[in-house]
Amino acid sequence: MSAGAAWTVASVREALAAKKISARELAAEYLGRIEKRNAELNAFLALSPERVYAQADRIDAARARGEALPPLAGVPIAVKDVISTRGTRTTCGSKILETYVPPYDATAVERLEQAGAVILGKTNCDEFAMGSSNENSAYGPVRNPVALDRVPGGSSGGSAAAVAAGLAVAALGTDTGGSIRQPGACCGIPGLMPTYGRVSRYGLIAYASSLDKIGPFATNIADIAAVLKVMAGHDPRDSTSAAVPVEDYAAEAERPIGAIEGLRIGVPEDYFGAGLDEEVAAKVRAGIALLERLGCKRIPLKMPHTDYAIATYYIVATAEASSNLARYDGARYGVRVPGSTVIEMYRKTRQRGFGAEVKRRIMLGTYVLSAGYYDAYYLHAQKVRALIARDFADAFLKADAILTPTAPTPAFRLGEKTADPLQMYLADIYTVTGSLAGVPGISVPCGKTRAGLPVGMQIFGPHFGEGRVLRIARAFEKAGGFSI
Repeated sequence: MSAGAAWTVASVREALAAKKISARELAAEYLGRIEKRNAELNAFLALSPERVYAQADRIDAARARGEALPPLAGVPIAVKDVISTRGTRTTCGSKILETYVPPYDATAVERLEQAGAVILGKTNCDEFAMGSSNENSAYGPVRNPVALDRVPGGSSGGSAAAVAAGLAVAALGTDTGGSIRQPGACCGIPGLMPTYGRVSRYGLIAYASSLDKIGPFATNIADIAAVLKVMAGHDPRDSTSAAVPVEDYAAEAERPIGAIEGLRIGVPEDYFGAGLDEEVAAKVRAGIALLERLGCKRIPLKMPHTDYAIATYYIVATAEASSNLARYDGARYGVRVPGSTVIEMYRKTRQRGFGAEVKRRIMLGTYVLSAGYYDAYYLHAQKVRALIARDFADAFLKADAILTPTAPTPAFRLGEKTADPLQMYLADIYTVTGSLAGVPGISVPCGKTRAGLPVGMQIFGPHFGEGRVLRIARAFEKAGGFSI
């Protein structure tokens, strides 16, 4: 396969097995691609060439000995810069961690490498994963490879852009309120948020601990399934990791199209109201109609607490962020700005180290947790969160999956919403609901607008229903839904 071609997990394995290419040659190809395109995209913040070639050489040596290739042998994968990587700088897109090099790997990274994956390096992201456009990074915005004047979505915009531009076969992102699904929609690739507890958070630098999830991007559903299968499963190092058996996601994804016949797809009209771009609505409705033609039964749903999701999310998430980010004080790791007293050192370090959006969310979170406001805001938000989770539980009594738009608009222009945080927050209006409920969801490409901008359709499943979500997504892909 020539340089610039679209490698997949399967094609990499086939080429390695047939000795058409070595893992080292493939690694060099991808590092070369990054060198050529990263200046314009700003998708990568750090590369790990020594680690890349060491892993590639291990794969090649195992092949030479006649050993069976592991499931992700030689597959080049990028990792969002909020996920710890031993020996490679991990900044969270923030100046406060610009010098931080973790002494250990996150469990997800460890499992990928054990499965043969080649970890290319770290991708740019909104600072501490706080953002919907990847414009909040202290190291500059990422540009959407589909349209360089547009955002790639956030906060995992660097990972989405890297995969969409062919700079990685797959990538890891994190999703707190839509940070995998929304960039996937903006860049025209699939991106999956697993059930909370399905993938270990050990080594993930926390934003909002009850919401953060690690998940994959790829160009096709089979690759999403392959990467998820490797990462998923209980981890004793993460107390929120669920001891629930892991399905054979690849087998679920490769079932024939007819395997979705008879499935009930719930369509909540609450997600098709004011604020939804007309072209996005038309494409998503066309995607739903395609699934109906494949034998699914459309079920109208009402999810009455959807209107409160954004407010609920931005109270819960910022409260947890206020607590989690208190550790960045200049005393233990990362940047330290000297001061005449300890308090002055804390203040100067945090003032210089944190960007405007992170400061905004810390202040909001501190406010809603403060004496006199805790009951009115944080406690109330937790009660509404329970009602949103109940909406999903009730919906899954009637439907096997829930289909919605991923984002209300296609990718917007760089700088278009930076002066209006509320408008930026509303970019997550369709994704935060599933995040609050803890259910799995995937964004799949669903055609393009007349201007050539990708549209995403979101498929939610019940808790630990990733197999079903992948089966529907793969059937949609096989039936041509990605280019509908």
